[in-house]
Amino acid sequence: MATARISALRITGLALAALLAVPAGASAFCGFYVAGSSESLTNNATMVVMLREGTTTVLSMQNDYEGPPSAFALIVPVPVVIQEENVRTLPREVFARVDTLASPRLVEYWEQDPCAVMPDYAGLPMPAPSMARRSGSGGGAPGGLGVTVEAQFEVGEYEIVILSARDSDGLETWLRQEEYNIPEGASASLRPYVEQGTKFFVARVNVERVTFENGRAVLSPLRVHYESETFALPVRLGLLNSPGTQDLVVHILSRDGRYELANYQNVTIPTNLDVADGVRERFGEFYATLFDLTLERNPGAVVTEYAWQATSCDPCPGPVVTMQDLATLGADVAGALDAPTGGPGVRRGFPGMGGFFGSSPWVLTRLHYRYGADGLDEDLVFRHADPIVGGREFLQDDGVLEHGSRPAGDNNFQARYAIRHPWEGAIACENPVRGRWGGPPGEGRINQGSGPTSAAQNTAFAPRGNLQLAPMVRTDAPEVGLEAGLTSIADILSGAATAEAQEAPPANEEEAAPPLRPAPAADSGGCGGCAVQDREAPWGALMLLGLLFVRRARRR
Repeated sequence: MATARISALRITGLALAALLAVPAGASAFCGFYVAGSSESLTNNATMVVMLREGTTTVLSMQNDYEGPPSAFALIVPVPVVIQEENVRTLPREVFARVDTLASPRLVEYWEQDPCAVMPDYAGLPMPAPSMARRSGSGGGAPGGLGVTVEAQFEVGEYEIVILSARDSDGLETWLRQEEYNIPEGASASLRPYVEQGTKFFVARVNVERVTFENGRAVLSPLRVHYESETFALPVRLGLLNSPGTQDLVVHILSRDGRYELANYQNVTIPTNLDVADGVRERFGEFYATLFDLTLERNPGAVVTEYAWQATSCDPCPGPVVTMQDLATLGADVAGALDAPTGGPGVRRGFPGMGGFFGSSPWVLTRLHYRYGADGLDEDLVFRHADPIVGGREFLQDDGVLEHGSRPAGDNNFQARYAIRHPWEGAIACENPVRGRWGGPPGEGRINQGSGPTSAAQNTAFAPRGNLQLAPMVRTDAPEVGLEAGLTSIADILSGAATAEAQEAPPANEEEAAPPLRPAPAADSGGCGGCAVQDREAPWGALMLLGLLFVRRARRR
């Protein structure tokens, strides 16, 4: 992604490389695999969740691979010696919840009956937020290789060894002597970490304790935690034997708000685009194409896809992160179960509850980096970033649905795309109200909220190159030079969608239906997106009509 190097955000401070063949388009890996035989292993998917509290980093990683049922190991550079009490295995389900919650989402809305009477919710209380063993050489390896086994222990199906080394050539030789199958010349990539005094976390898998499903090992996710002033991720090892494009997705949980990269360019994904009905069946492909366009306009950038309170969402493609999930992912060891703290844009919970109830201070950030063989000249370093909002069903002061991202007091940003179904029934009342969106409408009633919501996951493997964005969107995205190729929803609701309306305007003002203008809505982080007819400001209606005429002329 591009230019201003961004070392921050995307898994904590551990290398994410694949020292074995990884196919083009594969998901990047935290650390690297080394086979215990002459055959290569293939990393299918990796997910990393980092929790940061003060100087404590908790790194949780779930890895899948396809390969021979023989011993292999995961090797990850770490800043300090990891002790047994700092390592544990985790249930896989928690990763699925985090990934679904932060993924780009597609939601459907139906225009509500323009003649239905909106219920009066004034005075009603606001709803509560959603809660949803192998021996090492030790003491310096034989032959004066300068490798020291700092610690070794067993956790679940893993045999853990913590190594330090004085020389990268010696470390490569030691690994070969221990029958790890690593690429020739690996010492050149290991050298910067050895010179910095980095330790190496080696988790060898005992295949007798592993379950295989269809040739793929089902490994228990691993969690490690350590103290470090720097919040970073050494990722350059990921270029070893990885000739194709890789996707790196990092989720960060913090009470300090959202994070971004300090040494790479940061951009947010275009959001709040209305899309054609056909996107429903091709949402992953649609999002991958939009993501690639964003990188084309911002080469080398890291893309923020989500920054929201972890215990709430709107709309929700799945369950939110719970108190137990936060503890599982590291809040239990990071001192983060105490009274909440945090920086700007962090909401506090009830005193004494660690912020887990009420308005949670925990923010979940999702960062997405897609790079090729020459895309990682620096490791990733993370920094705290100011809060942003975007991707909500919220009308701004000018009556237009918010677009893109903008600074705010709290983090409410998501990659959200909407299929809208304009009202097709009869409109028999004298003063219809157009542009009120919600779930599938009922007879004569308002159905607030939204319809089905789905998530785009595993977009690294989505089809690419076969979809044109312009015919699929009904909203312009000027930040990436994307102009909608179809009539917009606003045109449809205003009656300006027909050629007759464009070529033959009404003879007099009485014959013209009054155009519609959305009414301002409270900034609540999610609303029904209601729009009302402006009967008291005809000049506003005329202005909107003029803008529509300019829009049509430009497209013609």
